[in-house]
Order: sequence, then structure tokens, then C-alpha cells
Amino acid sequence: MSETIEARLAKVERELAILKARTSENGTPENWIEKITGSFQDDPEFDEIVRLGKEFRQSDRPQDDE
Repeated sequence: MSETIEARLAKVERELAILKARTSENGTPENWIEKITGSFQDDPEFDEIVRLGKEFRQSDRPQDDE
């Protein structure tokens, strides 16, 4: 450990300042989910992606033996 405690603390304080700067004005982190919610509304390609994902998940389920 060649760095002094003071140097390490200064580094932590700089990184903390960067993280604080990334928060919104009201002091809470930006909610990325709210930013993208609805962005694919009425998008046929996204609907196809969802359909294919559901089809894939269902194909991976064990089949019931009758």
C-alpha cells in the first residue's frame, strides 16, 4: 500500500462527487425505466421480439406426459 490514507480518501471523495453529479436535481438517481417506458409502443418489430421470446421460453418447458 504505497498510497497514503489521505490520498485514498481524496480519490474516494472525487469519485463520490462524480456519482453525486450523476443524480438528478432533486437528489435521487435517474430512473432509466421511466425514461424508456412506452418507447416501443405500437412497434411491430418489438411485438415480434416479445412473441418470439415467449415462444422460446415455452419451448423450453418440459412436456406433460399423457
